[in-house]
Amino acid sequence: MSAQILDGNALSKTIRAEVAQRAQALTARGVKPGLVVILVGENPASQVYVRNKVKACLDCGMHSVLEQYEATLSEAALLGHIARLNADPAIHGILVQLPLPKHIDEHKVIEAIAPEKDVDGFHVSNAGLLMTGNPLFRPCTPYGVMKMLAAAQVPIKGNHAVIVGRSNIVGKPMAMLLLQESATVTICHSATRDLKAMTLQADILVAAVGRPRMITGDMVKPGAVVVDVGINRLPDGKLCGDVDFASASEVASWITPVPGGVGPMTITMLLVNTIEAAERTL
Repeated sequence: MSAQILDGNALSKTIRAEVAQRAQALTARGVKPGLVVILVGENPASQVYVRNKVKACLDCGMHSVLEQYEATLSEAALLGHIARLNADPAIHGILVQLPLPKHIDEHKVIEAIAPEKDVDGFHVSNAGLLMTGNPLFRPCTPYGVMKMLAAAQVPIKGNHAVIVGRSNIVGKPMAMLLLQESATVTICHSATRDLKAMTLQADILVAAVGRPRMITGDMVKPGAVVVDVGINRLPDGKLCGDVDFASASEVASWITPVPGGVGPMTITMLLVNTIEAAERTL
């Protein structure tokens, strides 16, 4: 068996074209969707991410601004900037790029963003709405994964989904979204005994731990759908996921590549969330 590719680049192009149409329709009604991305410090990876996010917005006909501050910015000053953006009706989405400098409390910053502008879906209010099955915003990466599964017509109802990783950004919300589609969900983590025994039960296997090529082909159930959320830079500078693509693709029915899989979908769903935020203001 050789797995079919879940192509995030191709699906992203389709969804971004739809976003551009929705942005055009909103603009015609006097509402230009607006996203502000805040970057504190000069983390090289973060700089790349935020540039890509701003460019994606502009390419779709949206208004986007990057506010970049020195790493010495105080927590109080950052909270003040967020308060200003919360009160600005021209801004529909606010995204603070993580990680933040150590002297700033990330939780306090996330909670300072107005829930209706929290297009990352990280605010405790939005996490609670997701938990109860009535989300205002779905976190971008899990949302993108669900779109990929839907596009490939992967059956979810009644199937066993195993998620390796329990972060608030991917693992937990991924579990909630799969549960809403009536999957049976298992979450694995660093304290899981016999991880391989768990992953071999998965009809849908989602790897989100940040460890290069941790999931190997012998850990994949034949015919499983494998979604690799990880993106890791190897010593030679090349990128790889949390899944050993070469061995896993010989066993799986569908698999996401790295790069070109989940990554493009994360930014795309940020655009979707921002459009949805703008549409709610009408």
